[in-house]
Amino acid sequence: MNDGYTFDLFGDSEPHVSAPAPSVPKPHPALASTAALMALFERWVARGWLRDLDRALASFFAREASDAPPLLLLAAALASHQLGRGHVCLDLSATLDSPDFALSLPPEGDDLVEPPPLPSDVLDTLTLKQWQAALAHPTLVGEGPGNTPLVRADAAHTTRLYLRRYWQYEQTLHQEIAARLAAPEQDATSQKPLLKPSLDTLFPATATLDWQKIACALASRSHFAIITGGPGTGKTTTVVRLLALLQTLQLAESDQPLRIRLAAPTGKAAARLNESIAGQVSQLPTESLATLLKQNPLHKPNLVQAPGSLGDDSSAEPLQASIPTEVTTLHRLLGARPDTRHFRHNPNNPLALDVLVIDEASMVDIEMMTAVLSALPANAQLVLLGDKDQLASVEAGAVLGDLCRRAEAAHYTPATAQWLQALTGQPLPEELTDPHGQPQDQAITMLRVSHRFDAQSGIGQLAQAINQPLSRELDERDKQSAVQEALRHGYADLHHLVLNGEDDTALERLVITGSPERFPDAGKGRVDKRSGVALALPTGYRHYLTALGSLRPDSGLAFEENREPYNAWAQQVLNAYGHFQLLCALRKGPWGVEGLNLRIAQVLRRERLLSASDMELEKGWFEGRPVLVTQNDYSLGLMNGDIGITLAVPDPRAPGRMLLRVAFPNSDPEKPIRWVLPSRLHAVETVFAMTVHKSQGSEFLHTALLLPATINPILTRELVYTGITRARQWLTVAEARRGILNEAVVREVMRA
Repeated sequence: MNDGYTFDLFGDSEPHVSAPAPSVPKPHPALASTAALMALFERWVARGWLRDLDRALASFFAREASDAPPLLLLAAALASHQLGRGHVCLDLSATLDSPDFALSLPPEGDDLVEPPPLPSDVLDTLTLKQWQAALAHPTLVGEGPGNTPLVRADAAHTTRLYLRRYWQYEQTLHQEIAARLAAPEQDATSQKPLLKPSLDTLFPATATLDWQKIACALASRSHFAIITGGPGTGKTTTVVRLLALLQTLQLAESDQPLRIRLAAPTGKAAARLNESIAGQVSQLPTESLATLLKQNPLHKPNLVQAPGSLGDDSSAEPLQASIPTEVTTLHRLLGARPDTRHFRHNPNNPLALDVLVIDEASMVDIEMMTAVLSALPANAQLVLLGDKDQLASVEAGAVLGDLCRRAEAAHYTPATAQWLQALTGQPLPEELTDPHGQPQDQAITMLRVSHRFDAQSGIGQLAQAINQPLSRELDERDKQSAVQEALRHGYADLHHLVLNGEDDTALERLVITGSPERFPDAGKGRVDKRSGVALALPTGYRHYLTALGSLRPDSGLAFEENREPYNAWAQQVLNAYGHFQLLCALRKGPWGVEGLNLRIAQVLRRERLLSASDMELEKGWFEGRPVLVTQNDYSLGLMNGDIGITLAVPDPRAPGRMLLRVAFPNSDPEKPIRWVLPSRLHAVETVFAMTVHKSQGSEFLHTALLLPATINPILTRELVYTGITRARQWLTVAEARRGILNEAVVREVMRA
């Protein structure tokens, strides 16, 4: 770096005055010297604070552009690092406000000898103007379309720095969504005469505003729609009825049903949607919808009598059959190409479909969402389902959350409100209308009524208290008080546990038994509000391990020739495993999954629920080991997020000897269990403890959320909300240190 550049940024020297001047902090050498910066990067990489990939990118820029200022190289490395932390870009102002959040600092601190300088030490003297000035490098940084590797976007009080590929993702998403929102909307009466009667058939009149009906109405008139809502608000029910509505409207005018595909970001989420959607389809009022089709004035017998027609006078079965129940992963839908970022389906080879529904859309990152929209035909309809308040994707971007920022207040225009009232017969609340509502607002519906959690549910009340965003009316103290009130209230389904250090045996009792005695009335007396059946008491991992031993088929039954009893046994063990799950925020440390999985396995062995050596518990296979698939494996038919249980079955080659097989649930009723050799599973991990991120798309009867002893950037209200809403019937919130929950719920995910 030349002297002129250094002088401009930091001044030549301190002023000479007669009186002693106050001490002025000196800029860190890495801000003015490329060599010093690279040496600092090496130390950060060695500690795991920065990725080697990020350092290599800055080093490459320094070689290719020898005049690149160190401040630009620092920004480039940090922008690259943000991608690994979920951010699409580097926000310079936010980084200067909270410098230590720019790196992956360990949550428990770094007490090693001679730790490197923290980002807060390095950036202490840096101003926003100085950093912005350093980005004025036309070879490396552009301000829009072009071929520079970096792109800057200036705003009123900050500058955002992108790697070009991610800037392009944002531009493509904006253009694709805007184009779909600009497509002509459907009129309620003239163009779609069956819309109102079909909606009335699918959603009988109610005394209160039916948000599921609103969602179907809005989605029916747009090429782009979002249906968001918390757990139990009926997202799956709504989308199944939406598909029935769309097929009915389609076949009022054509003999060809819509080509509909259902997808989810992970195999686990796809399997769960697949299970729930099949039952919903069977409950549709297809007979009544078929009758509407016959009475349609546009009814054309020569068309609707075609094979597979939905207007066939003999039966409503074709209508039901036209609504798919098979759900695939987005990777499989797009045709992932091994070892590349590209897909078989793209703008030049679009998907062959008319409607695409994506469930658990909060888990879809910006790169995948861009690939989906780019591969959709121009006239195809995209419907996104998801909870806007859940954690965003592990990869960069928070697409659903960004799109739904205004969903709470709706912002429907008066024209939209009048249109909806004409269809539903019910006026929208005035506070949800806005003369200045944006086109995007008119395509989003937030489901607001939970059918799972009511006013007597501690899980629901705690989720509501945690999920409230901070505002002028709700400050941090008010929110924390609401959360603590929900914990202290004495709800039958909620228990709050504060641990007394790492060795507190209360955690061990929790994972073994579920600690039912800590719930009001020891968990007794609760009934399912739908069926009226008494709920089972909260359990721990003893429950599934006991089922594993007590329900085991007779060892005299050969495994290969008697697969049915072994399948039934495996299914019962898998179902029992789903009764309890420990969730945590971190991967490393005593409160992370890596430490907890080994500790829990040792505790279960001590209770004689597991039988394995130290080596097997730490790195090997043993009966009862639950495993989580961490990468899609199409050769085995296993998807990221699938959970299996390791079971011992008779060895056909040696009578009396047992072999280990891992049992995974399978959607094929003919083969309900997929049995896999442990040696074929390479991307799996033990899952007595699971990260909250990995739990998305799953639910457990009893969920225990364990928060660590120290605050960490990952500890936010979104993480806590996502964790507690994995619970269906029982929830234990465990804090490794009192007060950590209060700190977490007032911190929000801020993705750049």
